[in-house]
Amino acid sequence: MSSVARLTVYPVKGLDGQDLTAATVREGGTLEHDREFALLGPDGETFNAKQSDRFHRLSTTYDPETADLLVDSPAGGPRNFALDLEPSRERAAAWFSEYFDADLTLARDRSVGFVDRQTMGPSVVSTATLEAVASWFDDLTVDGARRRLRANVEISGVEPFWEDRFVGDGAPSFRAGDVKIDGVTPCGRCVVPTRDPDTGDPLPGFRERFVERRRETFPEWADRDAFDHFYSLMVIASVPESDRGKTVSVGDRVTLCGE
Repeated sequence: MSSVARLTVYPVKGLDGQDLTAATVREGGTLEHDREFALLGPDGETFNAKQSDRFHRLSTTYDPETADLLVDSPAGGPRNFALDLEPSRERAAAWFSEYFDADLTLARDRSVGFVDRQTMGPSVVSTATLEAVASWFDDLTVDGARRRLRANVEISGVEPFWEDRFVGDGAPSFRAGDVKIDGVTPCGRCVVPTRDPDTGDPLPGFRERFVERRRETFPEWADRDAFDHFYSLMVIASVPESDRGKTVSVGDRVTLCGE
């Protein structure tokens, strides 16, 4: 039986993920706490791991109940910031500004979060896909692939690249428990997956090997026209307004709509 194996949100954009046993879909269609906070530059642009590999050297944990962020870094730590409190959020921004040598503020958005695609929802991948990607590289573990690719919803009990079927003309939808999830677009990857998630060191030839193996293993039943290129993996989805406010839980059964 296919089911939700893992739910992960990224409370501060660019920093470590937080595994949850259940997640409510926000009014904006994203998962509660996902990218709820983001570091912003002087012009209001988001500042994350695409801009600096130093994000990878930070170890962070977040408490969804208290909004406390614990940060450990090579520069010393740990430090705790209560992000619910404006003065503490300002202290966090000052600390990150010093660490990154940049003028940063720490902003909050509870309705949608600072996701890259503001009109879409959670990202979806299968455990089997992560296992396949890990097999493409020497010494890459499944958890390492998981941390590089940073999906929100992971589905077990399905075949590799199962999520590819949910984009393109006539693509079906699926349900995770009571929540309907529609695929919208493949996720084109950036520089982040090429780096070691702990050190930021690039894996030589990662992109080239990834593209080569993705092309070779692309499912015959997927809609190739829905993919602009092979440096894409996982699907960015959408939750219809009628299902927002509902909760997805680890262990929820996953079924294709219409089954």
